[in-house]
Amino acid sequence: MAKYDFRSPRLFVDVPLVAAQEAALASEQAHYLRQVMRLSDGAEVIIFNGRDGEWLARLAASGKRGAALRPVEQIRPQPETFGPTYAFAPLKQARLDYMVQKAVEMGASRLSPVLTQFTQVNKMNLDRMRANAIEAAEQCGILALPAIDEPMPFQKWLTSFPASNAIVFCDEESHEKLSGAKSSGDKLRNAKASDLSVLIGPEGGFSKDERDSLLARENVIRLSLGPRILRADTAAVAALALVQSVCGDWR
Repeated sequence: MAKYDFRSPRLFVDVPLVAAQEAALASEQAHYLRQVMRLSDGAEVIIFNGRDGEWLARLAASGKRGAALRPVEQIRPQPETFGPTYAFAPLKQARLDYMVQKAVEMGASRLSPVLTQFTQVNKMNLDRMRANAIEAAEQCGILALPAIDEPMPFQKWLTSFPASNAIVFCDEESHEKLSGAKSSGDKLRNAKASDLSVLIGPEGGFSKDERDSLLARENVIRLSLGPRILRADTAAVAALALVQSVCGDWR
């Protein structure tokens, strides 16, 4: 079988996956397979749970209107998680949805909302974030779902972050490009993506106190994302692409 099968329906199921042990489906998943996809018993469906790899399963009836999937064989093992943490100031809902989906596609292993001084949104729907993460993983052949943290004030997040791990500080006031910033570039090339946190501020940028607190830390990699001001959701894609291409799984 090819590495990725994008022709068969692919679903996330939050149950252990074991050969021949049926996995019951939520009503909306059963409706999707039966009514939208028009699948009959025995149809092949790809399933994953973020823990047990990817499985080929077959659709089976369950009760009067329900459905279940019977795992047949594992077709991809669960990979180790090597992606960076993505720390960000919360956005308004539509842009947050986009950002979560793209961060998952780019291989982020953890999503950490950080409440900065100029953050415009203080309340977040973590269930919706998880649903967007699952949808992105289903559509893109991804097996590992990111952990999703509760929102945390900036100073608390900064002091709780392990001192041994590096923070890639994407600073709109920085002129240090990766190709020209020897110290920052070398630090990033010598790091492991799994030990990094990529930090993006709100659309209003970081305050002076926040910037000073970040630059006072030793293990901070301060970089510019180019000559243009990027929207926060666009900056997520740019920053994660940079990290993955230099020290992550794009190398």
